[in-house]
Amino acid sequence: MKAKEIRQLTDEELAKNLRDNRREGFNLRLQKQTGQLLNTARVRQTRHDVARLMTEKSARLAKAAAKDGK
Repeated sequence: MKAKEIRQLTDEELAKNLRDNRREGFNLRLQKQTGQLLNTARVRQTRHDVARLMTEKSARLAKAAAKDGK
């Protein structure tokens, strides 16, 4: 996912994508450990997606906190 796509998601979609990507990362790590993983680049892509999603989530929380503080 690109950052532009992530910014267009609703809060619920953001949380769902984050949960799904974390689950996928876990499954990929298990596949790697058992020797079943074919596309090793997917592990890195998933980690980057989780980082992008977490960045957007924290930005939204900071924006909401700043808005409430005024």
